Amino acid sequence: MLSSLKNAFKIKDIRNKILFTLMVLIVFRLGTYITVPGINAKALQSVASSGLVSILDTFSGGGLSNYSIFAMGVSPYITAQIVIQLLQMDIVPRFVEWSKQGDVGRRKLNQATRYLAIVLAFVQSIGITAGFSALSSLKLVQNPSIQTYFAIGLILTGGTMLTTWMGDMITDRGLGNGVSMIIFAGIIARTPQSVYQLYKTYFVDAATGTIWKSVLFLVALLVLVLIVVTFVTWVQQAERRVPIQYTRRVSGSADNSYLPLKVNVAGVIPVIFASSFIATPQTILMAFQNTHSQDAWYQTLTNIFNMQTPDGATLYTVLIVVFTFFYAFVQVNPEKLAENLQKQGSYIPGVWPGHETQSYVSSLLMRLSTVGALFLGFVSLLPLVAQNLWDLNESIGLGGTSLLIVVGVAIETMRQVDGLMMKREYVGFIQDPEPA
Repeated sequence: MLSSLKNAFKIKDIRNKILFTLMVLIVFRLGTYITVPGINAKALQSVASSGLVSILDTFSGGGLSNYSIFAMGVSPYITAQIVIQLLQMDIVPRFVEWSKQGDVGRRKLNQATRYLAIVLAFVQSIGITAGFSALSSLKLVQNPSIQTYFAIGLILTGGTMLTTWMGDMITDRGLGNGVSMIIFAGIIARTPQSVYQLYKTYFVDAATGTIWKSVLFLVALLVLVLIVVTFVTWVQQAERRVPIQYTRRVSGSADNSYLPLKVNVAGVIPVIFASSFIATPQTILMAFQNTHSQDAWYQTLTNIFNMQTPDGATLYTVLIVVFTFFYAFVQVNPEKLAENLQKQGSYIPGVWPGHETQSYVSSLLMRLSTVGALFLGFVSLLPLVAQNLWDLNESIGLGGTSLLIVVGVAIETMRQVDGLMMKREYVGFIQDPEPA
């Protein structure tokens, strides 16, 4: 990995992409320290380790704990993406039609996603602000009024859309998926704070007689993290190679073509989707905390959409499994794949072109997604179960989600760097490459 990065910096185009990505991420990180006017950010320190704050901090890179202009992060945009993609499944005819129009339709769907993201961001920002302000122990808003909440909603909505725009810039001109890179940067930036919190919990605040237990626990935790990172990396890079043959090739020529399908086709997107899907109802429910906290419906919904409870952890795992299957078929459309293979004069040995190829690929995706869903669900659920069983720090409970995102984004980014370098080598066969 370090060798690939070193070689990448020697190529001007790739170096510019890396530097552009770093520049955008630095601007994003600076924005997470700009507090919204009229907000007492220090009031959140008492609940900074709660489940909702931790989840939203993951998507905002610590912006919520500072209640910055990027406090909502990309969570509303991700939720909007989920809704728009679900509506394309023969629910809204216009969206179904757009999904079949190529680049033109994709631009229309992206525009609809942004409009929905604006609405969700405004509702979520007011909901979470009102919810935190309703807590008797917090004085988050210095001068609470309708005008103040409206202004805060506009500022946080603008911050979300600015963050989304920066993500698009990274996707277009930088490295990796922009939204994933922003979440990745936020998790990396919060790692030192999480490590210090573990040190403070198990050493500074621990009783004198239990220090040796803390040492054993942290050593075991470090070994477990290394094992999980190795396992996650291995599964994320595993792939099923489907052999492909071409009807127009000369008989007897070497044919090593194959269609690579990753075991975890959906990558870390299902984890990001599920986390955002859990966080959105929590932020909206906070607006009703002051008036309905004792109502049965409120307590039931709060319990369901809380990842620290058994019901919430179960829902979180189910969402990961569902989104894994859903996004796998979004990434690899069996119908379009079968059509493209037939146009290219290629086929899968032993499978008839057309509908049978589509059925074969669909069946293969179902089997691969089953393994991928079990893998993602296991890695995400295991730390939550350990946290509830042994009453561990909440940062450990959410560590599985963060670990999956960090490893997945890092692998995809390095794969893109390797692809750009390979493309550069091919260009060298045709013409002299540009000077570095």
